[in-house]
Amino acid sequence: MGPSVHALAQPAALAKGGDAGQVAQDIASAGRLRMQSQRLAKLYVQAGMGLKSGAARQQIDATIVEVDAEFGRLARYAKKANIQRNQARSEALWQEMRVALKKTPDAAASERVNQIADELMVHAGKLAMQIEGESETPVGRLLDLSTRLNMLSQRLARLYLQAYAGNRTQGVLVDIEQARKEFAGGLQELDAARKNSSASREAIGLARNQWIFFDGAISDLGKGGRREDKSAQNVATSSERIAQVLDQTSLQYVRDYADGLRNSR
Repeated sequence: MGPSVHALAQPAALAKGGDAGQVAQDIASAGRLRMQSQRLAKLYVQAGMGLKSGAARQQIDATIVEVDAEFGRLARYAKKANIQRNQARSEALWQEMRVALKKTPDAAASERVNQIADELMVHAGKLAMQIEGESETPVGRLLDLSTRLNMLSQRLARLYLQAYAGNRTQGVLVDIEQARKEFAGGLQELDAARKNSSASREAIGLARNQWIFFDGAISDLGKGGRREDKSAQNVATSSERIAQVLDQTSLQYVRDYADGLRNSR
């Protein structure tokens, strides 16, 4: 009976591996929602400032389509009892943000977009944790950390642009420094992780290079003049590049996880 039992058990094991691989992809999708909440708020602030506003509006329109697609990919979780409430709240916040992003940016509209973005960020983070709870084995700290760093990069850029535009309140300045330190520490942890594959190390290296430009521009806040104006443009461009390379890093962790599942069979 041994071989026949093994033959029956093997498809079940493959199914579990496939499910776990899907969970990893879904965690990356939820992490992308968390990041896009902050990125869209950043782009909205940027458009309102007149800083490459045409490009920012185009990026907002394109990203709305991408976020709609992400929610579509995660729609099956709306049927899971332990996730459906948070899923529904995340979708409701997204629909509210979707409408708000279509309005002409002004101080009040930007403040509302930022509020919705922060709430969506929190719920999307919970969604990622709940999805990971559906897996029999933890997908891993590195995937979660890479998606969190991507969110932090966009949040930091948004806060910087708020400060550059004139909001130098203590709360904003403290949040900038906190996000900056957390990002730097997290990137160092990601870079030093022993479980990195050669491909993920390469992706992290690209992110580290972008962070050098990004952090240098952030440090120019408050110096005024052409230098600060140039730094604001650098934040706008380098934050977009770092979003791309960190998304590639997260997807590489998903691939590494799937490869690990296949090799363990």
